[in-house]
Amino acid sequence: MRSIDEHKDVFGVEPICRVLTAHGALIAPSTYYAAKSRPPSARTMRDGQLRAAITRVWKENYEVYGADKVWLALNRQGISTPGAPWSG
Repeated sequence: MRSIDEHKDVFGVEPICRVLTAHGALIAPSTYYAAKSRPPSARTMRDGQLRAAITRVWKENYEVYGADKVWLALNRQGISTPGAPWSG
């Protein structure tokens, strides 16, 4: 959607959607407009909050913390995160 937003003033939404559809990405203009008018989902809102908290912890620690330490720091602060960044 961001690329449509970036180019819609020059090319228009409908022509962009036509080109995308011709190349296999079936996007109708009505889908674009519906997505733009829809309020953000709970997941999007939570992701934004986590992104801000992750950035804060990372900057507070001189931008050297990796995913594991950021995750641990957030959990120590009581900020619930959706699972550990490592698998195993």
